[in-house]
Amino acid sequence: MAGHKLDAIDRKILAELQADGRMTNVELARRVGISAPPCLRRVRALEEAGYIRGYHADIDARKLGFEVSVFAMVGLQSQAEADLTAFEQRCREWPLVRECHMLNGEVDFLLKCVAPDLSTFQRFLTEELTAAENVVSVKTSLVIRDAKDLPGVPFEVLEERLAQEA
Repeated sequence: MAGHKLDAIDRKILAELQADGRMTNVELARRVGISAPPCLRRVRALEEAGYIRGYHADIDARKLGFEVSVFAMVGLQSQAEADLTAFEQRCREWPLVRECHMLNGEVDFLLKCVAPDLSTFQRFLTEELTAAENVVSVKTSLVIRDAKDLPGVPFEVLEERLAQEA
């Protein structure tokens, strides 16, 4: 498990930053129980090691007029590596596709899409997604409401698991 490479303070730093990436280094250091200079060194080391991939604002899509969220389950004609990679690259180019996950099972990819309205999504679906090379099937599910939307990982589960292994 990758979490074994990190000590308890590193994991606390990650948990705190996941919850609030805007806090100052001084506040972060206070919360994890160390002084500011070593805290900053640890944050930089976590960034360089790839544990921290970036810092983002949690934007309310609906307040910006993006009223439609859709999950699209995509089946491909070919699952050859070159074809999978080509589809993933195409997904990166589509602005409405916010997440793209390759799956095991009947569905090859699960896409999370956002659009300002249903007609914009429908246009994307018919003119781009279903028309894309190698796409053989697309099934969509419109999001009615979000009951839970948390970023990252459940650190409490990691800490519980590490405590059991100790």
